[in-house]
Amino acid sequence: MPEFALQYEENYAIHINQAGDPLFYYFDYGKRSHSINMRFQHFHDFYEIHILMEQNAAHIIEGDLYDIQQYDIVLLRPALLHKTQYPEGPPLKRLVINFAVPNHLPGLESAYEEILSIFREPLPIFRFTGEARQSILSPINDIFCLSKSVPLLNPVAVHCKFTEFLYALYRHKQENGYRRKESGSSMTQTIYSIASFIHSHYKQELSLDFISKKFYISSHYLSHQFNKTTGFTLTEYIQMTRIRNAQQRLANTTLKITEIAEQCGFTSFSQFNRTFNKFNGMSPSAFRRSKRAARPLG
Repeated sequence: MPEFALQYEENYAIHINQAGDPLFYYFDYGKRSHSINMRFQHFHDFYEIHILMEQNAAHIIEGDLYDIQQYDIVLLRPALLHKTQYPEGPPLKRLVINFAVPNHLPGLESAYEEILSIFREPLPIFRFTGEARQSILSPINDIFCLSKSVPLLNPVAVHCKFTEFLYALYRHKQENGYRRKESGSSMTQTIYSIASFIHSHYKQELSLDFISKKFYISSHYLSHQFNKTTGFTLTEYIQMTRIRNAQQRLANTTLKITEIAEQCGFTSFSQFNRTFNKFNGMSPSAFRRSKRAARPLG
């Protein structure tokens, strides 16, 4: 049997509806390189799947670093902070799938909830080989071929094939061969451990002095190494983590803004407002209004 390969065409995309619609698919086939690595992690209101199609890269999820290789499947649930980190060298092929399925599907809610539970697995990376890989990824190739063979792609056909993909991934999840490996120097590993700690404890009072003592590193050395590894000062990283989590709450809850500020670790509303403006160029209330205006009616 020939080795399985995902179909690919550079700068090709498949669209079904728009982000914010109850049913939404966007398949983005392209190349990415080190030069366009994002500075900080971001999040979406929809599900995202990232499939690297050649060589190796890395993914940072909630401050944790994961090495990925060809055909690893990265699963990102809504509101999860993440970014891909591409190595120096030629651009790499990858497929990114953004999608949403309706919350209300009479008779199917519990079934979809069970299938989508794969996005809540402790390990967000899935690695398969042989027949399992082919069984899981073949429906993605079917969607690609369908999009090439008909002038108007039927949303039902895409939805059925994509559900087949999700179900195959769910069915084979116990065969996940991904094992997280420590990469880089011991100090790099420590810095990512600190980043992960910040993502887990951003609600608490955090400072350079507190974290340096907790991880047994001098504050001066930690400050230098953190900036060298992440591109941010420790204070900037803490602030951005808090602001990204505040954005999630502003967009997806009806909590009062003062409550959100407190939940995200800010000691005063004025501090929150000032920091939010710094990173977003608008106030928290303006950000919330913009998200509500972008949401479809109904």
